[in-house]
Amino acid sequence: MAASGGAEVAGAAAAEEELREAGDSEEEGEGGGGEESESEEFSVEGEDEEKENEAEIQRLEEQLSINAFDYNCHLDLIKLLHQEGELVKLRRARQKMSELFPLTEEIWLDWLKDEIRMASENSDRDKIYDLFERAVKDYICPEIWLEYAQYSIGGIGQEGGIEKVRSIFERALTAVGLHVTKGAAIWEAYREFENAILETVQPAAGGIPSADQQQTICAQLEKIHMLFRRQLGIPLLDMEATYAEYEEWSEEPVPEAVTRNYKKALEQMGKCKPYEEALLVAETPKLAEYQAYIDFETKAGDPARIQLIYERALAENCLVPDLWARYTMYLDRQLKVKDLVLSAHERAVRNCPWTVKLWNQYLLAMERHRVEHELISENFEKALNAGFIQATDYVEIWQAYLDYLRRRVDFTQDSSKQLEELRSAFAHATEHLEQEVEERFSESGDPSCTIMQTWARIEARLCNNMQKARELWDNIMTKGNAKYASMWLEYYNLERAHGDTQHCRKALHRAVQCTSDYPEHVCEVLLMLERMEGTLEDWDAAVQKTENRLARVNEQRVKAAEKEAALAKQEAERAEQRKPSRAEKKRAAKKAKKLKAGDKRKADEGDGEWGQEEEEAEQPCKRHKRGDGGDGNTLAEDEVEDMEMETGVFGRNVPTNADLRPKEEAGAAASKWKDVPKIFHDSEKDNVTVFVSNLSYSMAEPEVKLKDLFANCGEVTEVRPIFSNKGTFRGYCYVEFKDEKAALQAFGLDRKTVEGRPMFVSPCVDKNKNPDFKVFKYSTALEKHKLFISGLPFSCTKEELDEMCKAHGNVKDIRLVTNRAGKPKGLAYVEFENETQASQAVMKMDGLTIKDHVIKVAISNPPVRRFPEKSEAAGRASQSLVPRQIYGARGKGRTQLSMMVPRALQRQSAPVAKAENGMVQNPPAPSLPIEEPKKMSNADFARLLLNK
Repeated sequence: MAASGGAEVAGAAAAEEELREAGDSEEEGEGGGGEESESEEFSVEGEDEEKENEAEIQRLEEQLSINAFDYNCHLDLIKLLHQEGELVKLRRARQKMSELFPLTEEIWLDWLKDEIRMASENSDRDKIYDLFERAVKDYICPEIWLEYAQYSIGGIGQEGGIEKVRSIFERALTAVGLHVTKGAAIWEAYREFENAILETVQPAAGGIPSADQQQTICAQLEKIHMLFRRQLGIPLLDMEATYAEYEEWSEEPVPEAVTRNYKKALEQMGKCKPYEEALLVAETPKLAEYQAYIDFETKAGDPARIQLIYERALAENCLVPDLWARYTMYLDRQLKVKDLVLSAHERAVRNCPWTVKLWNQYLLAMERHRVEHELISENFEKALNAGFIQATDYVEIWQAYLDYLRRRVDFTQDSSKQLEELRSAFAHATEHLEQEVEERFSESGDPSCTIMQTWARIEARLCNNMQKARELWDNIMTKGNAKYASMWLEYYNLERAHGDTQHCRKALHRAVQCTSDYPEHVCEVLLMLERMEGTLEDWDAAVQKTENRLARVNEQRVKAAEKEAALAKQEAERAEQRKPSRAEKKRAAKKAKKLKAGDKRKADEGDGEWGQEEEEAEQPCKRHKRGDGGDGNTLAEDEVEDMEMETGVFGRNVPTNADLRPKEEAGAAASKWKDVPKIFHDSEKDNVTVFVSNLSYSMAEPEVKLKDLFANCGEVTEVRPIFSNKGTFRGYCYVEFKDEKAALQAFGLDRKTVEGRPMFVSPCVDKNKNPDFKVFKYSTALEKHKLFISGLPFSCTKEELDEMCKAHGNVKDIRLVTNRAGKPKGLAYVEFENETQASQAVMKMDGLTIKDHVIKVAISNPPVRRFPEKSEAAGRASQSLVPRQIYGARGKGRTQLSMMVPRALQRQSAPVAKAENGMVQNPPAPSLPIEEPKKMSNADFARLLLNK
């Protein structure tokens, strides 16, 4: 509806006054028997609540002025205004929301009922009709259609009123008359209306109808007969009752054709019933059930029924882009009705504006149905402002629009308005991608310059303007693409097809000089060009240039291989240092021997569980390697030495000297626990035991402290802290409860701060028996309703972040990422209620400055973690640079047989040949597979022995 004018405001104010007067009268009637003090107290409370609501309304309005796309804020404002009876503001709030979002069935029905109550004149009826027309376009809702038809009956006294009612009923039957569960209500309402018309045309009791009246009555009876017959031919719920009603109403037997159609529809209803029952018992979102129903209707092949089941699915899943995409694709390929197709596309992009695929399909549909160019351009501008999640989405939408503009151009003319518009759009696209998109996402949306490549091809191929194409390719190469052979060959092919040999030669010479990924390829193409078309001087120049270039490349690869080999050697040495020494192995062997000889406990169980303890103990060591920062623990010097031995040179996290206790003090503290016997964990008690880690090494009396800490969870039967051989606490322990319920409740203390560190509480699992067990309670997949925020200041609190994020939607959870010491890392995860709010928050928050820190905001999509073996990684790195030497099963050690082979036979199989000028000829291509050595005959061996 348009903005309310003076008459509307006056009518709304009058209705508002009536509501308040009615409320006052109710209060007077109810308060007659109460005391005066109670009524005063009630009045004060009501005034306070009214003031709070007014303040909240003002806050919501200010919030929407900042972010108009806050869906939940719109809902809260409408609810408060309706509660306060502010009908003028309520109308305005609903209007603003409907301009941005499709409204649900409940919101539309509340709005329509309020407007119907406020309407006082016939002039207002047309405005309500317009509002109904807008409502039925958002979603296919039987309740709204029924309300529309019933409201139109109130205007039956106007000119053409009856025909208008019938027109609305017929449209309602077309839209929802096939709805299996709710369609019957429309049919029944239509028949009731026609029966009411029949009563008005019949003569009074005892009267005899005239010939004209008899004709009118017969025509009206035929309308009702036709409604019954049409309904009985459609599978609807409780259609048996409709058939019985028709038999009772009709004075004549039901025609055989009607009965036959009824039986077919009843049989079809039997086939649909399982799908309807599945939808009835399924939980939201019911996507699988709806998809099965759609597949069933698709096999039947009735387009109207297929369309309706799609609409029913979308009414409950309006924020699922894939469902909209399948629906619009079906309409594009099967129905091809312009109004229906374009309406569905428009609703799709209004519901899921962040999905570039839906916008692309919408642009194609508008072009397919020959929509005006101005309207297509207008919708394209809306797409650019829709707030896509990825930078590449903007490349896709630009490519779709540029394809449309290219198809409008008549290239047989040298110049035209459409051609200039196409060139202008290409220029605008490159500027938009380089500036706005790159600034927002901190990355180039089009790193390969696909838009500029397309522009260059059009200029060269369709406009015969190679000069412009060369300028574009020169710009492409200056954007970091000159190092790729594929880019140079693309340009070369364009020059080959539409340019001349001189520019081809020049391009390949530049390619040889600049390419760093596959220089051999461009060298080969240059030599092939000169072999086919060049002079002797051109050939010599090409050979010289390629030899020089390949020589430099080979030198660089050799140096890189040497560097990789050195790094691999250093890594191997560190791994060797991390291996246990002989003394440690001896101590371990003695301990095992002692266990076998005289320990009364079960040795086999002890070994297995001891392995679990050792593996759990590795967790702190592994986390120290991350380099998360100091943990604030006080360690003895020998512990620091152990840490240095475990973590190596890189990624080491050793406390400063100020954090170290004197060795004597450390020894005194450890002496108490040095002689404590080790008690092995019973694996049968895993269900009542939790593993507690990341505790402070300097914790005094860990057994007593942890027992008090977990006492609220349930009865603690035992706390077993783990100590080193020197008696120092290792920062983890086992807590055993009396029952499993208490152990499960203990997981609630996970990440609780204990002595300045977050305590980790995890299940007690033997990792020897469950090697794949991991404790990580957060998802590592794409979560479109969750944001990942980086660059936050370390002083930012959870409350401050919540205050900033709730302006963009309903925040369900916020998690600040910390290190093992509990200190913030400047990262956070924010979970919103749905994908729409998250996408809007990305648009509004990305790039904001908080306490002099510019934050980055993106949809949470953690990269897949890979854990390759270091030796394999080093091997792959070296393999990409130099040919890998193939060793035997025993590695590269020399056997006795190899020592008996003459040195002449021990040369490398593929020596690098050198030319007279010292340049490398035919360097080996590392990317090609290694050929197996050629088999040698006895004569070959003889020549090698004689150095011939």
